[in-house]
Amino acid sequence: MKKTDNIQTSNAEMVTISRAEYEEKNARLASQDERISRLENQVELLTEALRLSRHKQFGASSEKSEDTLMEQLSFLFNEAEVFSAAEKKEADRVTVVAAHKRHKKHEYALDNIPEGMATKQVEHRLEGKDLVCPQCGDTMSEIGKEVVRTLELIPAQTIIREDIYYTYACPTCNKEDVETPVVKAPREKNIIPGSFATPEAIAHIMAQKFVMGSPLYRQEQELNRKGIHLSRQTMSNWILKAAEDYLVPVYDQLRKELLTRDVLHADETTLQVLHEPGKKPQSDSYMWLYRTGGNTDNPIVLYEYQPSRGAKHPKEFLNSYKGYLHTDGYAGYHDLGEEITVVGCWAHARRKFDEAVKSLPKGKSKGSSASQGLTYCNLLFGIEQELADKTAEERYEERLKQAKPVLDAMFAWANSRTAAPKSALGKALHYLKEQWPYLTNYLKDGRLEISNNRAERSIKPFVIDRKNFLFANTPKGATGSAVMFSMIQTAIENGLDPYHYLTWLLKAAKDADLSQENTILALLPWNALAECHAK
Repeated sequence: MKKTDNIQTSNAEMVTISRAEYEEKNARLASQDERISRLENQVELLTEALRLSRHKQFGASSEKSEDTLMEQLSFLFNEAEVFSAAEKKEADRVTVVAAHKRHKKHEYALDNIPEGMATKQVEHRLEGKDLVCPQCGDTMSEIGKEVVRTLELIPAQTIIREDIYYTYACPTCNKEDVETPVVKAPREKNIIPGSFATPEAIAHIMAQKFVMGSPLYRQEQELNRKGIHLSRQTMSNWILKAAEDYLVPVYDQLRKELLTRDVLHADETTLQVLHEPGKKPQSDSYMWLYRTGGNTDNPIVLYEYQPSRGAKHPKEFLNSYKGYLHTDGYAGYHDLGEEITVVGCWAHARRKFDEAVKSLPKGKSKGSSASQGLTYCNLLFGIEQELADKTAEERYEERLKQAKPVLDAMFAWANSRTAAPKSALGKALHYLKEQWPYLTNYLKDGRLEISNNRAERSIKPFVIDRKNFLFANTPKGATGSAVMFSMIQTAIENGLDPYHYLTWLLKAAKDADLSQENTILALLPWNALAECHAK
């Protein structure tokens, strides 16, 4: 017998429907509720993404937290010693009496002129009737002077150098009808055979492109305005040939030196190469960066061009390396072998919590899970700031005392939080948990850093220059650019002026035997002449 249910309507009229119809109606309602819930979640995620996108486009780019230290700590700890320490720091900070505060004397740019800087003196004196004293009519004499310094900037000079090689013969032999020997002055070797390039010209072109961000077509236009018709193709041939013949041996030696260090940093960024075999011009290639840590007097910054972001590239470059490697969260760095300990980047973890805070509606961030996660990160960076002047051994000990308890508390807190996987908070928590083994590795050695910002700062000049030259034409050009950029940035890191260092290197290398390791070692940046150092 078919089951039925009696349903009473609002006007007391009874309607009879079957059980199947009743269950079908409930199923439709449940399906609608599920769909509504799913759409509401989607709207929430899109609204969150829109808020974050608007902040990135129109808001301040700084990641500095707005909450005060006491407000941040109140979310996490309730320990008397934490607050007493914070109060002591605040007390120490406000003990200065405003009435007795001494302002530092303003220092002008021309107060400290580098030694050897060209100085032109123009004297201004009174003459003739201007020297007559307006009071008594006698002639006035000098009693002092005032020096006013101003700055003159003169554009770079273009010089055509003429090397005149004289020929010699013996007049006595010539008179006596003897076969006269003819001797010529020895001719200097051209840096590029058959070319009118000089080390100075090549170094200038390299520095203008890779330091000042001036592409070759702009340099071509500038030279044309000076009456020198030098095509960008010629300039490109010059710098690539010089890099291949003279810079690559030094680059290879720097790579050997790099792999002997205990602490390295790595990062990568995109580069478009128009004529990459087997790839479309619009596809991405990559410029990889490897550099030394902050615990060295001879820093090295090397770039390497590769057609892809595959994990095989860092594995090949770091072949035989043993030590610590600071990276971001890219998984390609996590399978480099047991000899390499990957150290994660807390700046990336903090940035994700910062984005989660900024994605929240106005007034909803205070006390939120995103704000709490950001506070934990701020505490860790605050500890590092206090330990900046410590030795590596002292920093190691203090991190175990101060940072490790915060890390333990943060991990327990993160495991107690849940969020939609696609939400900004969900992404931050996922990154934190997934990268946790690498993020905590900086506790293993006092020479290690809490972030990979050192690598990001080194790759930024390339990113800025890329906005000017946009792309490389061929893989050969991209490889040459990587070598030149490496030499320039390593020179800058060692306190050298890139133009003077490249000029000195090219002059020395063109007459040297670069197959000898001792010869190449003498050309490394930290062995450069004093004249190569920046003023």
